[in-house]
Amino acid sequence: MRKLLILVLTVGLIGIMSLPGCKPDPSVELKVPDTSRNISFSIPAGWPQPNYTFSGNPLTQSGFELGRKLFYDTRLSRDNTISCASCHQQFAAFAHLDHPVSHGINNLLGRRNTPVIFNAAWLTSFFWDGGVNNIENQPINPIQNPVEMDMTIPEVITKLSADNTYKSMFNSAFGSDTINSQRIFKALAQFMASMVSDNSRYDKYIRGESGGTLTQQELHGLSLFREKCTACHTEPLFTDNSFRNNGLALDPTLNDSGRIHITNDPADRYKFKVPSLRNIALSEPYMHDGRFTTLDGVLEHYRSGIYQWPNVDTLVKNGISMSDQDKDDIISFLKTLSDETFTHDARFSEPK
Repeated sequence: MRKLLILVLTVGLIGIMSLPGCKPDPSVELKVPDTSRNISFSIPAGWPQPNYTFSGNPLTQSGFELGRKLFYDTRLSRDNTISCASCHQQFAAFAHLDHPVSHGINNLLGRRNTPVIFNAAWLTSFFWDGGVNNIENQPINPIQNPVEMDMTIPEVITKLSADNTYKSMFNSAFGSDTINSQRIFKALAQFMASMVSDNSRYDKYIRGESGGTLTQQELHGLSLFREKCTACHTEPLFTDNSFRNNGLALDPTLNDSGRIHITNDPADRYKFKVPSLRNIALSEPYMHDGRFTTLDGVLEHYRSGIYQWPNVDTLVKNGISMSDQDKDDIISFLKTLSDETFTHDARFSEPK
């Protein structure tokens, strides 16, 4: 009897050990998720609320990655040579370094200097004349412009729809592989509106962080800047998003009359958008037509080069008084607005 009991217990124990739940756990290599390329959007401390909030276009990693691929894709142009990034170069704060005006297909020239792209979520309008007021509509203009990318939106859709990689990416971003204009522009908006530049030495100084030390010359330049420039180039964005006639004489080769093209209001003749001065030392040349190649030239214009249009802005009408030393100090401060963390951020670089 005792032997039988031992036999039953032994068999039962072997049976229990043979159940799947009782086997020793196999060796499993757990991979830590790679979050290095994750994207998020947050408002820097002390900044105003953005104009674009992603409320109708939720920011996702898949949407952002799709927008980045589109931004760098030359197939958005007629001859497959020009992408958004061709004129918006990351190392130049997404401006076009050393080019007075934009370059398009067949080396055709535009009429205006390529604007920077960063902190676009805070913009209330786009382009030098404010012709577009929503970032989701902004790409339409360069894509269809005959001297930039010279494509129609249906042609872009046809090109992208022939690419299985794009179909997969649109499916990941929007839940189906349907490619249409709305989804193209929403993806591009996710990419561009995510570009936040807020980590310059000036920003670290304002936040009291390590690496935010300013020299006496830079501090004096900041003081002068706040006295003479901040009415238009308002901190922390360094623009007030307004349109002003800043006293530039007309370039007869371009004959660009500015915002009047949009409003048909004579009061807007020769008015152009006030640009942000963030990353200004990285994004020359300057002004809507790229006429100045140096910051010294820009400040000299405001000191002694104002053309007296009837509607020249009252803030600059009589010039801005500054000594040579003042000018040097302001330039020294402006260089502290360069954000090399942003211009080297791999998330915004061309996808591999």
